[in-house]
Amino acid sequence: MRLDLLPRARRSPWLDLLSPALAFLAAVLIGGIAVAALGVSPGQAFLTYFVAPLSEIWSLQEVALKAAPLALIATGLAFCYRANLWNIGAEGQFVAGGLAGGWVAVAAHGSQGVTLWILPAMLLAGTLAGIAYAMIPALLRVRLGVSEILTSLMLVYVAQLLLDYMVRGPLRDPQGYNFPQSVGFDEAARLPLLMEGESLHAGVLISFLGIVLAALVLARTLFGFEVRAVGASPRAARFAGFSDARLTLAVFAISGGAAGLAGICEVAGRIGQLQPEISPGYGFTAIIVAFLGRLSPPGILLAALVIALTTIGGEGAQIDLKLPLDLTRAFQGLLLGLVLGADVLTRYHVRIVPGGANTRVTP
Repeated sequence: MRLDLLPRARRSPWLDLLSPALAFLAAVLIGGIAVAALGVSPGQAFLTYFVAPLSEIWSLQEVALKAAPLALIATGLAFCYRANLWNIGAEGQFVAGGLAGGWVAVAAHGSQGVTLWILPAMLLAGTLAGIAYAMIPALLRVRLGVSEILTSLMLVYVAQLLLDYMVRGPLRDPQGYNFPQSVGFDEAARLPLLMEGESLHAGVLISFLGIVLAALVLARTLFGFEVRAVGASPRAARFAGFSDARLTLAVFAISGGAAGLAGICEVAGRIGQLQPEISPGYGFTAIIVAFLGRLSPPGILLAALVIALTTIGGEGAQIDLKLPLDLTRAFQGLLLGLVLGADVLTRYHVRIVPGGANTRVTP
């Protein structure tokens, strides 16, 4: 028996709009069954996961602070994925950006007269470092035909080990009692808070502006049309004169720059110094966010908020309900699978053909 996927002659815009919501409801239902099997009330789990994080100011700020880097990284990745290029190494580019920008802050620590330029220099250094790190797999693909999936992924571990070495060696605080961390950044090297006495900082605004800019580029520019054209029909795009090599370098630069900028915003915002670990896995989670948001900047912003909400809720459920944190990660993976499955069903008819062995997609 074989399954054939036949494109629908007409796609319902309402079904396209509702399918992510239906997938989310299905994920909640399956998650509720899993929670009940663990001996916890599904209703109480729902309140802890999805309602409690929205009930207090501090938890709302935490949702925004977690969603901001996810949305910014995922928006950059969307350029790659729309062009059928697979940057899996945003985590490494995030770390590279945080390390380069943090290096600038450490080098200027305690200097006089750096107030005006230090923060812009850190943001620029972080963005350029992310771009440079993303150019490695891009150039290897363009020049040598090496898979960007493997190279970008392996470079993640190189960046993480380099950060670990730097904070234990050259950048370690000499007055830090041998702890593996740099000196605390000067006040001028920290992103300003949006509200006095709260934790929300300007990195959230930077992420939002980046998402708005990306939406305009994709929707209103020739480059955005090129990205969409190559993703929809690579052969037709070549006939139209679009360069694969140039586009590869451009979209990797955008995704790497976005990840690097998110990295330095995280270091100069919440952390305030370099540490052996500066990311809880934002670069990998952003891949889920990009596809949950259907590679669209507005959708990515919404998906980032949902993932951040479930993450904060999962931490609360771990404390209040004694549920494992891995359950949250499983829910996020389940949600991605259901959304992608719903997309397939809205675009294709499924036909069962006797005698075949494989699934076939008919163009």
